[in-house]
Amino acid sequence: MDIKWLKTFIVAAQTENFRKTSEELFLTQPAITKHIQRLEHFLQVELFYRDGKKISLTSAGYQFLKGALKIVRAYEEGMEEFEAWKQGYDKKLVIAVAPQIAASILPSLLRDFIKQYPSIEVIINIVKSYEIGMEINSGRADLGLSRIKAIQSNLNCDVIHKEPVLLVAPFREDYAEIGCSEKTMLKLYRLITHNHPDYWDILLDEVKKHYPTVQTMTVNQVEVTKRFIEEGLGVSYLPFTMVKEELCKQKMVEVLPDYVDPPNSYTYLITKIKTQEVELFSSFIREAFSQVVEYDEKK
Repeated sequence: MDIKWLKTFIVAAQTENFRKTSEELFLTQPAITKHIQRLEHFLQVELFYRDGKKISLTSAGYQFLKGALKIVRAYEEGMEEFEAWKQGYDKKLVIAVAPQIAASILPSLLRDFIKQYPSIEVIINIVKSYEIGMEINSGRADLGLSRIKAIQSNLNCDVIHKEPVLLVAPFREDYAEIGCSEKTMLKLYRLITHNHPDYWDILLDEVKKHYPTVQTMTVNQVEVTKRFIEEGLGVSYLPFTMVKEELCKQKMVEVLPDYVDPPNSYTYLITKIKTQEVELFSSFIREAFSQVVEYDEKK
């Protein structure tokens, strides 16, 4: 029995259409028909009712589908483990990470972790913060790094980093003339909002209390927000680690607060089952974050 036959059978059972099956698997329709016929011959049973172009599972097909799914899943897991072994891995760690964390501080920390633990295969899944708890509960991830607390009561959720949120504006040569105050920037530029999952609703109310005529623009991705700021399209409140490099390279400037008190941004470590790999990474990331150069030290 060929594993290709089983994969073809599973897709055909899901689509109930050989043409759609061929399109999904990038095979010709005769090849799909041949796979099914050979599988039926091997099992000595009909798996599909055929009515012209329409197909549907027989009772034997329904029964076999459960077993086929298990066989294919076991085959794929076995091949993944074997490939990992060939690459020198003996453990695997799947981490669900919020985009803002993955695009800022994670790469350098991950490089050091991989160097320290080369036998652990690390898989990074970029997931929105509010979905990370579901990823861990479902078993699709071993741990998570999020910008918001997990709502699932059965998960462990710990703050591992706290940093200030800064109002940042495009770098300009004429700030000595026009000024770079909070009031000036919020009048001169649109305020780019909702690029962080946690603080914007409260922060925007605070901004509008002091600057009721401020113009806003919603952009739900931090990297796009930063690009917009560099191009002079607006200003925004962003976590320090997200703009540290741009501030150092003078692509942006920090606008000191006058009336609006910016919030803090938090990084949460979310876990469920404490495997050896999870414990190793948790200890490593806590230690690494404790050594991160803080905002006050950079001023």
